[in-house]
Amino acid sequence: MGLAQLNSQRSSGRGEAGAAEQLLAMANQARAQAGAGPLAWDPALAAAARKHCDRMVAEGPLSHRYSGELDLSERASLAGAHFGLIEENIAVGTYPGEIHEAWMNSPGHRSNLLNPEVDHVGIAVIARGGDLYAVADYERAVAVLSPSQVEAHIAELLHKSGMKTRADAAYARAACALEKGFPHSPGGEQPQFIMRWQGADLDHLPQQLVDRMGSRHYLYASVGSCPAGGNQTAFTQYRIAVLLY
Repeated sequence: MGLAQLNSQRSSGRGEAGAAEQLLAMANQARAQAGAGPLAWDPALAAAARKHCDRMVAEGPLSHRYSGELDLSERASLAGAHFGLIEENIAVGTYPGEIHEAWMNSPGHRSNLLNPEVDHVGIAVIARGGDLYAVADYERAVAVLSPSQVEAHIAELLHKSGMKTRADAAYARAACALEKGFPHSPGGEQPQFIMRWQGADLDHLPQQLVDRMGSRHYLYASVGSCPAGGNQTAFTQYRIAVLLY
């Protein structure tokens, strides 16, 4: 590789990174004007966006998925992102402002960019032949927590609702792993109610559980977390059981 070609590639790389930064800045300015929170940068999403951008440059017509390519959620998860919601914008233009305006003038792209439910983004830009190919992947990020951390978080929500909790999670974890019913509890006190659920939102208790606790028929609770069921190759989810006594 000649010196001129190497310098050209380095200059292009710096320009591509700068273009991605400009798209992030313009997105956050538009979100602020719309009353949505700012987007934080997710390197894993940016890596996933870069791989898809490579395909856009190589294959021509813009597409969210090319032949043999994983779908958006799978490629983002493979890159290391953890999310409960994910969306994508793609475009080709001559400069970042043109790309941003194109997204803002397209109802679907505008909705993705301004969605108040997403909080992180990864953007990739590749310069080819005077054009900029751009991919922006937006997500609602999900924290990666251990079972004990999940249990502590749910227990805190229960405490705020006035419910005392047991420290030992072994029985609740066993109950969590079942689809229905209660695990065998030799000589132990049997719970009067069990609530199992699965999802990415750890900030809210299910309404059915809130209603049960509001009846004042229960003295304390036990919380258990276990591996989520179903297809866990993409979206990050937690499985939780709360037992009321």
